[in-house]
Amino acid sequence: MFLRTHHGFGTPVVMQGLWRSEGEVDPAALAGVHHLLSLGPLSRTVIRPRIPGARLRWRSGATPWPLDYPTAPIAAGAVVDWADRVAGEPVDPEAGAGWRLAAARIDGGGTVVSLLCSHVLADARGLAGVLAEAMSGSAAAVAPGPTHPRRADLADAIAMYASVGARTLRAVAGLALHPSRKAALLPVRAVHPHRGAQRAQLPEALVVEVDAAHWDAAAGRDGGTPNSLLVALAGAIAGSGVPLQVSVPVDRRTDPGSASNAVDMAEVTVAPGDSPATVRTALRQAYARPPMSSPAGFPPELLQLLPDATAYRLAPNPGERDVLCSNVGTVPDTLGMLGACRASGIATRAVHPGVTPARAAEIRNRLSAYLCRFGDRYTLALVSMDGELRERAEMALTAFGLTARYW
Repeated sequence: MFLRTHHGFGTPVVMQGLWRSEGEVDPAALAGVHHLLSLGPLSRTVIRPRIPGARLRWRSGATPWPLDYPTAPIAAGAVVDWADRVAGEPVDPEAGAGWRLAAARIDGGGTVVSLLCSHVLADARGLAGVLAEAMSGSAAAVAPGPTHPRRADLADAIAMYASVGARTLRAVAGLALHPSRKAALLPVRAVHPHRGAQRAQLPEALVVEVDAAHWDAAAGRDGGTPNSLLVALAGAIAGSGVPLQVSVPVDRRTDPGSASNAVDMAEVTVAPGDSPATVRTALRQAYARPPMSSPAGFPPELLQLLPDATAYRLAPNPGERDVLCSNVGTVPDTLGMLGACRASGIATRAVHPGVTPARAAEIRNRLSAYLCRFGDRYTLALVSMDGELRERAEMALTAFGLTARYW
C-alpha cells in the first residue's frame, strides 16, 4: 500500500522523527549518526521479482542521501516550518535511498534534527528504535539479503497465486451465501465528497508539548487513559459537530528490535463531547473486533498481484478515516543524547509531501495526531487538512484543562 503512493496512487506518507536541543550539535557527532543509519535497516531498498506474482524483497546497502546541516540558522519560531520543508525532500525506497537526515541551527541557540523515511521502510516506533540505536552507537550493519534465483521467484509466484486464488474463491462464495457481507465492500468503493470549502490551501502542522503529569491527570479524571484522551482530544480538534470515524494503529510487533511496519488498524466512533472515559470504553470494543483489513474476507495479498492503478481503484486508501490517532508511546531513553547535547524535545509524525490543494480536498482524513512521551512531557504532533489548526487546538486543549508549549 505505502509503496504504490510513491508511484502516484494514494496519499503520499513519509515518517518524520524530530529531535531538538538547546545546544548546538557537533557536526561530527551528527555525521557519525548518519553513517550508522546508512548501515542499518533504513538502507534497504525494495527489489521487484523477475516473475510476476512473486513477493517483493529487500536489498540492503543503498547509497544514502548526504547529511544536510547548513551553517545558516533558522528563526526560533520557524522550527515546524523548517520540518515541513525538509519533509518535502524526495525519498525513494526503490530507485534510491528511502531516508534522509537533516539538521538546522536555531537562531538564539539550539538545534533541530529531522530523520525522514518512507513509510515503506518503517513505522513510527521502528523509526524511533533505529535512530536510538544509531545515537547510542550500538547500531549494527544489516546483512545483505540472500540471493534469489529465478526458480525461487517462480516457486513463490506459484504458491502466491494458489493461496490467493483459493481464498478469493472462498470470499466470492461467501458473498453468494451471505449477502450481508457485500456491505463490507462499500467503504472500499465509496467516493467521499470534496470538502474544498473547509480545507486549508495546504496541510497545516503543529507540534505542542504538555506536562505528562497534567496529561495523565486530565485523562484519569473520569476514568480515561492517556491514549483515550488523545483520541477524545483529536476528535475535538477535528470538530464538525458530528460523530467522526477515527482509525487507531495497534502495534503487533513481535520483535521489539524490528523497524518494519507492524501495525493493524482499529476503528472507533467519537462523538462531540465524548470524554476520555467514554472513548476508553469504545476503544476496548474496537480492540476486541477484528482489525481493519481487506473487506468481505478477500485476502489482502490480492492487491499485491494487481497493477498499482487497479489496486488503487479497488482500495484507494485502506484504513483512511476522518481522523488518525497514533500513540507511539515512550521513546527510548537513548534518544536523550546526541554527542554532548541533551534533547529538549522529541516528536514523531507522518506527513504528506507533495499534496496539492486539489488533492487535499479529496482526502477523507481531516486530522492526524501523533503522541509520544519523552521524560516528563508528552509531545503532540498534529497535521490537518483543515485551516485554523492552532485556534482549534488551543480551544480543545483548554476544554480538557491542558496548557501547551508550542514549538
